[in-house]
Amino acid sequence: MKVLMINGSPRKEGNTAIALQEMEKIFQAEGIEVETVSIGGKDIRGCIACGQCHAKGKCVFDDLVNETAPKFAACDGLVVASPVYYASANGTLISFLDRLFYSTPFDKTMKVGASVVVARRGGLSATFDELNKYFTICGMPVASSQYWNGVHGREKGEAAQDAEGLQTMRTLARNMTFLLKSIALGKAQYGLPEQEPFQRTNFIR
Repeated sequence: MKVLMINGSPRKEGNTAIALQEMEKIFQAEGIEVETVSIGGKDIRGCIACGQCHAKGKCVFDDLVNETAPKFAACDGLVVASPVYYASANGTLISFLDRLFYSTPFDKTMKVGASVVVARRGGLSATFDELNKYFTICGMPVASSQYWNGVHGREKGEAAQDAEGLQTMRTLARNMTFLLKSIALGKAQYGLPEQEPFQRTNFIR
């Protein structure tokens, strides 16, 4: 089993990385393979709604989004982590996720998702909700922890002092591992849930 982690922070080895590393320790102990892709410092443009991805099977902008797409397709779980900017995720991360989720044609049903947010003080729950929406529109179960998945820290390394936040990360990784293994057993015995043909109802016809 494999978990793909997306680090949306532009700070190398910053507080967001500390949170993800705490999860990675648990995943490795549980026999889960982990790969981390850091995108926060990259030049990633937003979606322009051209719709060409439906014809091409990938985004027209051939950058880290297209490089990450096959890793997303192959993984069993996805962790998305971001620092908090104005009670929202890093703009680069949002551009990346918009294009990654929209341009990838594969079925994401029952891939397990988890979001992690890091802030000096406030805005975590708003950012947490924002990131979870990518999972819940795609049939991806969302892993939870003992508290909302956040760690506090402003200066580099301060997250290491947030004992409760780091415990929340470890609990999240254990819960996510349980979900991954349980879903794998369920798929083997019962298969995926039946999917009805999608009925698109626009507000304006």
